[in-house]
Amino acid sequence: MSAEILIIDDNADIRLILNELIKDAGYKTRLAANFNQALTEIDKKLPDVAIIDVKLDKGDNDGIQLLDHVKKKNIDIPVIMISGHANIEMAVNSLKSGAFEFIQKPFDKERLLNFVNRAVENFNLKNENKNLNNKLFHSFELIGRSSNILSIKDQIEKLSNSESRIFLNGPTGTGKELIARKIYKNSKRNTGPFVIINGALLDTKKYELELFGEEKKDGSITYGALEKASRGVLLIDEVTEIPLETQSKILRIVIDQKFKRINSNHDIKVDVRIICSSSKDMSGEIKNGNFREDLYHRLNVFNIKIEPLNKRIEDIPLLLDYFIENICKTYNYKKFTIKDNNYLLNYDWPGNVRELRNLIERIAILSPGDDNEKIITIIKESLSKSIKDNFSITETLSIPLREARESFEKEYLVSQLNKFSGNISKTAKFVGMERSALHRKLKLLGVKDLN
Repeated sequence: MSAEILIIDDNADIRLILNELIKDAGYKTRLAANFNQALTEIDKKLPDVAIIDVKLDKGDNDGIQLLDHVKKKNIDIPVIMISGHANIEMAVNSLKSGAFEFIQKPFDKERLLNFVNRAVENFNLKNENKNLNNKLFHSFELIGRSSNILSIKDQIEKLSNSESRIFLNGPTGTGKELIARKIYKNSKRNTGPFVIINGALLDTKKYELELFGEEKKDGSITYGALEKASRGVLLIDEVTEIPLETQSKILRIVIDQKFKRINSNHDIKVDVRIICSSSKDMSGEIKNGNFREDLYHRLNVFNIKIEPLNKRIEDIPLLLDYFIENICKTYNYKKFTIKDNNYLLNYDWPGNVRELRNLIERIAILSPGDDNEKIITIIKESLSKSIKDNFSITETLSIPLREARESFEKEYLVSQLNKFSGNISKTAKFVGMERSALHRKLKLLGVKDLN
């Protein structure tokens, strides 16, 4: 479907030139000759791209008012501002107000058409990203009944409508990005963009370019993550990987609420909610000089800690049911059940929830429905370690049976206690012992209270 461009200019010759140029490029057009006509056209139906003259019939900057009007209705619509009375201040003000590009009359036709093509691509890309994000929101939920997950759900509800900065801390694969997206979706900023920048994946020389953008000598602009996330949410994933020099600049942005693009002297005001995440121990990173303590305290207004999956074993059965239902429905696979969960409950899950989800998808692809034997085989082959792998057969063969049994029991019970965060009642129920009997066994094996 061809994109629609709204042309707003009080000069009839300019409207005619733009109309023919853009139609010849294969786009649809609508025209407005003054401020009131423009308002009517915008309110009647939003275009895919707008071209607006800075000065119309209502005043020196009535085009900027129209720009603001478009952005309030849909921040993603690219607006190209044009003017025959241009100066640097006017161009800067237009871009600060959210203009996609600024061009001076008389304009080069090829250059303006290039701006239009890029604007259409930008709008289409944002729509595609929104559709993907919506699918993600509908496809994945925060599943679990552990105290950690219940607490996180409560925090999401309370924090979503605030503007406070949030720090998410937890191992890789626990769902930090999903939590950030849930906060965004439930917030007042959910009509704005959700932008992710991953500190671990960036070239160390490009951190500032990715964050702040750049003004080039030819006048073109590369927009950074801070501007792309304007009026929305910016997730800085693995923030500890960002160099200390850049960390100091992020600190100034958090304090002053403004920044400069590379090669620019103009301040740009920040209107973005920042959420940061890390899979590392922050106290250790600060102690070792890898992360600024003052920046951490600024970013860590609210902290959400996500426990590894092996510390919330009660969530595994719910996650199994959820992923089986979700994956089979999404990809039209034959639904199946896992009749024996022992391997899954005793596995250490170094890849956390992501690893569990990948396993279920692998089973759905490789297993012909409810073939339990085949499912167990896939699980055994897929999971590189189980609890039994923690015990060296060579070592246990060299000691008496009683010592080997005690060694196994001690390792096994300590592992289960860790999974249930030291809760004796939950551990006893899972291993099939009375609470008092478990206490006696732990005392006999020399296992101290983990709480």
